[in-house]
Amino acid sequence: MSRRATSSIRIDEGLILRPASAVYSLKLLEAFEETWPEVSRAMPWINPDKPFQEQIESFLLETEKMGRSGLMHHWVMIRPWDDTLLGLIGFDNITRTTDAKWNLGYWVRSSEQRHGFAKKSINATLEWLGAIEEVIVELKVDPMNLAGVNTVSHTVSNWNGERNISGDSAVMVAGVRTLHHCHLVITGPK
Repeated sequence: MSRRATSSIRIDEGLILRPASAVYSLKLLEAFEETWPEVSRAMPWINPDKPFQEQIESFLLETEKMGRSGLMHHWVMIRPWDDTLLGLIGFDNITRTTDAKWNLGYWVRSSEQRHGFAKKSINATLEWLGAIEEVIVELKVDPMNLAGVNTVSHTVSNWNGERNISGDSAVMVAGVRTLHHCHLVITGPK
């Protein structure tokens, strides 16, 4: 598997993806606080009993370091004209299937949802990831999260993906185990 550093992706005049780094810790913290219940579902590793800011800063420092070495790729979604942080999207290599090399996760702050930022960002990052070689990517979704199901279904349809039951996994979210459905998409050079 080829490795390259995470780089900025300009999607259009209203959305740019910038490599996640500690520079964005305060903006990300503010956005997470706006959307707390959704954040806990999107990032179940966050421990509500520990200081939130420390966890965010630690996550961003690790993400930045791993992004430079190509071992992980995370971007903040930024609206360029006012530098507003809209969300977060990224790939890590914690997968449940033997076929997938990457797992895709994303989150959009509540005040910016339903504007297509997730779909645009997913498509752009899948294109970026597949620019060098063919790669299989997992997408997991809580079947009770209707917006997430719609976004994943749209992505699976656009990328000729498929449902992969063997990759389904229970995720602990706010103390409750929830079975997430797994889908696979393949991206590669055009």
